[in-house]
Amino acid sequence: MAVYRKQRAFAPEGFFECEGRGLQWLGEAQANGGPRVVDVYEWGKGYLDIERVNSASPTPAAARNFGAALSRMHDAGAPFFGSAPAGYDGTCYFGPLDDPVAMDTGEWTDPAAYYGQGRLLPMVKLGIQRGELDDADLAMTQEIVDSLPELIGPAMNDKPARVHGDLWSGNVMWTQEGEDHGTRAVLIDPAAHGGHREEDLAMLHLFGMPYLGEIMDGYQSTHPLKKGFDQRVTLWQLYPIAGHCVFFGGGYVSQYRSMCRSLLV
Repeated sequence: MAVYRKQRAFAPEGFFECEGRGLQWLGEAQANGGPRVVDVYEWGKGYLDIERVNSASPTPAAARNFGAALSRMHDAGAPFFGSAPAGYDGTCYFGPLDDPVAMDTGEWTDPAAYYGQGRLLPMVKLGIQRGELDDADLAMTQEIVDSLPELIGPAMNDKPARVHGDLWSGNVMWTQEGEDHGTRAVLIDPAAHGGHREEDLAMLHLFGMPYLGEIMDGYQSTHPLKKGFDQRVTLWQLYPIAGHCVFFGGGYVSQYRSMCRSLLV
C-alpha cells in the first residue's frame, strides 16, 4: 500500500485521532453511494497515516457524480448538530495544520442555535483575543445570530447532516482508479461533524471549484435543497471567513465585515 504520513510535532491533543475518526465516519457512507474518502491506516499523537492518492484532472461527469455522492454522505446523518465523529469524545478542530483551533461539539437540535452558539460567536471571540476582530464585529455577529432562524428560513427544518466541515477545493482530490479507470473525487482533510448540509456546499463556492455547476446539479438530482439556497451561501461562509480572520487577518477582516453587513440589510 502507498502511505502518506501527515505529521506535526507538538500537535494538539487528539488532533490526528479526530481527523482519522472523521475520515472513517465519512467513509461509512460509501456503502450507500457516498463519495470516496481516503483510507486511514494508523494515527498517533503526532501523525496520521492515510493512503496516498494519485492526482488526476476532474471531468464534468465526475463532478456530477461527486455531487450526487456528497448528498448521500450528508444523508447518512449525525445524532445532533455539533456531534463529533463516531467513536471520538475529545476536542475537535478547524483550521490549518500549523494553527488549528478548537471547534465546539454539542447536542444542538436546531441549526440556528448550533451555528450561532457553536460556530460564529466562538470564532469571532477568538478573533478578538488575537487582535484581528473587535467588539463592533462581535455586536454585528450577535445581530446575525439573533436573526438566524429567519436567515436560514426553510432550511431550518433540515436534519443534522454528516458533513466534511472544511470542503474547499483543496480538500477534494480527483483520481483515476477502478477497472474502468474512471475519474472520481476523493475527500481528504476533514473537520467532520454533525452540521448543516449547506455548510459544505457553501464552502465549495468559497474559493473556486472546478465544475461547480455540475456538482450542484448532481447534488440536487439526489437531494433537492430547500428553496433559497443561493441567498444563504454567504451566511454559511461566515464561519470559514471568520476563521480566516483568526488565522491570517488582513483582507479577510474587511471581507467578513462586508459579508455581515450584506446579511443585515
